[in-house]
Amino acid sequence: MPVDEVLALVGAVLREAGLTRAGVGSLATLDARAAEPGIVAAAAALGVPVRAFTAGELATVPVPHPSALPLAATGTASVAEAAAMLAAGAGGEPGVLVVPKRKSRYVTCALAASVPVRPNEEAPGVRLLPRTHGYIAGEPGSPPTIPTPHTTAAMDTHTHTDAHDLRHHGDAEVRDEKLIDLAVNVRTNTPPDWLRKRIADSLTGLAAYPDDRAARAAVAERHDLPSNRVLLTAGAAEAFVLLARALPVRRPVVVHPQFTEPEAALRDAGHEVGRVLLREEDGFRLDPAAVPEDADLVVIGNPTNPTSVLHPAASIAALARPGRILVVDEAFMDAVPGERESLAGRTDVPGLVVLRSLTKTWGLAGLRIGYVLAEPETVAALERAQPLWPVSTPALVAAEACMSRAALAEAEHAAHRIGVERAHLLAGLAEFDEVRTVAGAEGPFVLLRIDGADVVRERLRSLGFAARRGDTFPGLDRNWLRLAVRDRVTTNRFLQALDQALLIGG
Repeated sequence: MPVDEVLALVGAVLREAGLTRAGVGSLATLDARAAEPGIVAAAAALGVPVRAFTAGELATVPVPHPSALPLAATGTASVAEAAAMLAAGAGGEPGVLVVPKRKSRYVTCALAASVPVRPNEEAPGVRLLPRTHGYIAGEPGSPPTIPTPHTTAAMDTHTHTDAHDLRHHGDAEVRDEKLIDLAVNVRTNTPPDWLRKRIADSLTGLAAYPDDRAARAAVAERHDLPSNRVLLTAGAAEAFVLLARALPVRRPVVVHPQFTEPEAALRDAGHEVGRVLLREEDGFRLDPAAVPEDADLVVIGNPTNPTSVLHPAASIAALARPGRILVVDEAFMDAVPGERESLAGRTDVPGLVVLRSLTKTWGLAGLRIGYVLAEPETVAALERAQPLWPVSTPALVAAEACMSRAALAEAEHAAHRIGVERAHLLAGLAEFDEVRTVAGAEGPFVLLRIDGADVVRERLRSLGFAARRGDTFPGLDRNWLRLAVRDRVTTNRFLQALDQALLIGG
């Protein structure tokens, strides 16, 4: 095996863990491979010894990611992970797996440590003492390509001299890996078959330019509004960009913690953005008095992502002022039974802009469809900033279909089901002394606090589960995680994995 390939994969794994070559204490492998030139040369380049283990020793280590091929060849279900954990062990106990096995054409690499590793943490508590990491080359069954290092590691850079990565979203947690997804808040088993068929049938009309009149009328009827108060967009994300670019805003304020795209869009448009940070001790509840009087644009989510707090409609409406645009992101409101506290359809609140998304409930993240409800003058200003035909024909057909009575009834049923499954998840989380959840969750997700949640999250990944990191949300730090509500079977499996992840840390 080429030494360059060995070093390249070692480097990729170290970057994934937020470490450098200085953090490597040893390379570890099966004793039959310890003398291979690529391994010997890589160890020399890193300035570390090679540790060799017999097949019998490796077979005693329970590995998080077993595979049949190495089990048949060597007696252990993952030579890489077993060797890494043995090399990093102390007191007879295997070390903690930090990065699961990663593969190139001829090389497989895993990373373990004798102490929990907190990636990218600069505090001296990380120290990695002793520096004992394990590594294995040439595991049977390695595929022919080197995977991209895990996305979250690559996205730990921050812009605008900000401590939070506003461009990080839950989909980054599950790209390129087969994990059970609790990071993305899209309802599972969607789109439903009837909606897939409607979308598929629309493909016969792709030769014609999109015509949004029917979809626009359907949305207007659903909210009992005239069509000139409706604007269809390529997802709610486009609406945030339009608001940032089309409106004469001088002092925008975003209420956090919440979805970070509104602030990112405002910053990209050259605005200096003020923040109102809601506090954990207040249950992340809105205090209208905390918003500066001179703010001429205020953005708040309801129910708020990631806190899952449903603010009273009266509290949000109290933010309205003459000369102020009040933007309420209701992307998850259709997951609340009866859409309690919604402001959609209200025409008595001055400057009100309500954003809706069909992505979450109907599983249309890849189709990009949402809409804006606002005063006709605001809709006209946003529409002028849109390119021609911004929403595709299939997306328009989906929007119209999702406004039907049958679809609305299905969404209401799904909202009640989510409430039942959320209660089950919260009851399970309450069994852990280490876990504290935000009370009164009303969305299809919950926010929880665990000391060292960033480390727990990495352990959960090694156990097959993706959770949404919380430290990219202003007002939160590395001790927070967001979990999507899933079915009972998935939740029970996750709770078992969480128990293991917490036990690993002692």
